[in-house]
Amino acid sequence: MSTADHPSTASNAPLYEERLWPALWIWAVAAGTASASILVFAPINITTGIIAAILVGILLVVLLVLSTPRIRVTETELEVGRARIDRSFVGRVEGFRGEDATEQRGTALNALAFQCIRGWISPVVRIEITDEMDRTPYWITSTRHPDKLVAALTSGA
Repeated sequence: MSTADHPSTASNAPLYEERLWPALWIWAVAAGTASASILVFAPINITTGIIAAILVGILLVVLLVLSTPRIRVTETELEVGRARIDRSFVGRVEGFRGEDATEQRGTALNALAFQCIRGWISPVVRIEITDEMDRTPYWITSTRHPDKLVAALTSGA
């Protein structure tokens, strides 16, 4: 069996993996929104209101789960959300926290950069893209563990 046919080969094994799950307060807002739908339908029928709340709750959970991006680093590839790039095109990698992270997401942000920013996650990592055929100068992504992501991307570099 060739390594291309085997899904758990060393090159496909994640060196780093993280899901950018919504913060607890976002889940609380979703639960409150689902609960509020009872009030909308209660004048018609309380059973209809409860069913609506359950359906709205399920819908919000599904949407939150499906919209949660993943960061995955393997020996050969970097995946951030739906974007993927061969690691041979990854240049300088820097992690930022606090005011430096705020600056990277704001005044220092290049309009051509690929962004995977989540407002409830403050730290970011900036990943230079060295592919001459790609106009994107860098990727910037939120991460709860910038040091670990930087280490995974610079290992073996």
